[in-house]
Amino acid sequence: MKPKFEVIKKIEKARAGILKTPHGDILTPAFFPVGTKGTLKSLTGAQIREIKPQTVLGNTYHLMLRPGADLVEKMGGLSKMMDWNGPTFTDSGGFQVFSLGVGLEKPGVKFLKPATSSQQSAISSEEAKPRLNKISEKGVEFQSHIDGSKHMLSPESSIAIQEKLGADLIVAFDDLESPTYDEAKTLKSLELTERWLVRSLGAQKRGDQLMYGVTHGGQFENLRKKSAKFVNSHFDAIALGGAHSSKSNLYDVINWTVSELDEEKPRHLLGIGEVDDIFEGVERGIDSFDCVIQTRLGRMGHVFASPPIGNTKNRFRFDITKSKFASDMKPIDENCDCYVCRSYSRAYINHLFRSKELLAYTLASYHNVYFTVRLTDKIRESIIENRFDELKKSWLR
Repeated sequence: MKPKFEVIKKIEKARAGILKTPHGDILTPAFFPVGTKGTLKSLTGAQIREIKPQTVLGNTYHLMLRPGADLVEKMGGLSKMMDWNGPTFTDSGGFQVFSLGVGLEKPGVKFLKPATSSQQSAISSEEAKPRLNKISEKGVEFQSHIDGSKHMLSPESSIAIQEKLGADLIVAFDDLESPTYDEAKTLKSLELTERWLVRSLGAQKRGDQLMYGVTHGGQFENLRKKSAKFVNSHFDAIALGGAHSSKSNLYDVINWTVSELDEEKPRHLLGIGEVDDIFEGVERGIDSFDCVIQTRLGRMGHVFASPPIGNTKNRFRFDITKSKFASDMKPIDENCDCYVCRSYSRAYINHLFRSKELLAYTLASYHNVYFTVRLTDKIRESIIENRFDELKKSWLR
């Protein structure tokens, strides 16, 4: 069975849909939590099933290095290996390859938010390191960040690995442009990506995986539209990737890209998971999102909260490790019905973090993933019930 997408309701560009896959139906809009190495950090498969995300995302680069695609396949594929048993999504490894190249040569390179003056000073004082990858027409030769061993990742090998991982949704191999590139360099990277995307399609052998082509073009409208037209003409699913200079530019990129896409194809926004970005993305026609911040911030003690505590100024989160929460008997979010908010106080979670107890990571991560998954559930319901604008205004006021 090859995954198939259907739009069931629209409000202008915002849409609710259903993506049928071999491991179950994905209801969109949806947030896909990231299980980079075959685990949502600090959460068990049973806890993931309690949270009920539509899909879990795994990382091709990390899983190919450890434990290895052959072993994942032997264990029954990514979904079974991690005891999730639902739909899975794997990326191509392109972002991690970037981090071994320009990401090392230019410390502090960001994809969304420009650095503040103090951050820029810190970045300037940070020494550049030699890149650990070499890009050619064939693909990318790189050194493992684990042991320095040499590997080659190409369109053909990326797809072969993703087929062994057994995800329902996979991503074609792409070259990730740097946000520091000018238009000429961005175009050169985009043209390489287009050739790699075609080779990715040619390498696909399994008929039960939906491959997403990735759009690029940096911050340039003409290149973004060129890329969108190319990917739309070759692929049945579209992932929006690449570099953006700001949130405003990100929203422009979505507009430019979506304007060139067929209505019946699913659209995924790679690496985005902030509350405001999810609302803005859905309003512009995006169907799904993925991001690591829910578990990454959770391990730091930053927990998500709905209005009025959460707002655009505090980015819908607060630091529960602060001393002011040491005797606070309220749950993390009084509007949240997750297991953590039903069972534990801010004071207890504050104590766990201050005591460096490992349970702190589990509870904060569980809440953050649940919070974002439920947010997209609510957004979907609001589209079906013709009240998306009302919901968005109540959150982004």
